[in-house]
Amino acid sequence: MRTGQLDASVWVDVAHHTRLLRITDGDQSENEDHSRMTRVLVAHASKRGSTAEIAEAIADTLRQSGLDVDCGPAGEVGGIASYDAVVLGSAVYTKRWQGDAKHFLRKHAEELSRLPFWLFSSGPVGDPSKTPDPAWLEPPRIIDRAQRLGVRDHVVFGGRVPAEPRGPIERAMAKNTPEQYRDRRDWQEIRSWALAIASEITATVTT
Repeated sequence: MRTGQLDASVWVDVAHHTRLLRITDGDQSENEDHSRMTRVLVAHASKRGSTAEIAEAIADTLRQSGLDVDCGPAGEVGGIASYDAVVLGSAVYTKRWQGDAKHFLRKHAEELSRLPFWLFSSGPVGDPSKTPDPAWLEPPRIIDRAQRLGVRDHVVFGGRVPAEPRGPIERAMAKNTPEQYRDRRDWQEIRSWALAIASEITATVTT
């Protein structure tokens, strides 16, 4: 599989037939391939594409840091056994993560508890100087579950009002949000967060 391409069937095959080197393993035999690049999965659940674009920016930054990264929808992931670290992100709407992201966290909970993993949410729009609407913040139950599993960090990034709103909620967002605040994604902040993840993964591998 080429780096960056998403193929659930291949992932399942890899998970069952490839010998793995985990960054959480304390002991490594002489027969293991120490030259293998560290593999990272960036999975996302994006409603209108904004969160997917954030995930791609994170994945690109991790690749530039020398990591082998796959990036794609959380609902298409067949397994995570072949990965050394995971980043999971979701759009937030009315205090809820997208269903595919919640399912991913539940389905892979046991493996995530043994891996370094990070979470991000995407949603807030509007004037950043005002108190954030709680409806666009991290769902408390998701964060509680992630913390029990040992999440390394979790963050909320600004979101984007859809260019072509659908339904009453999106139309209200577009109507009530000044144009200059319709895309609150801070790409420098996003890439800085990804660089911190890359540094932590690299430090874990080399120690």
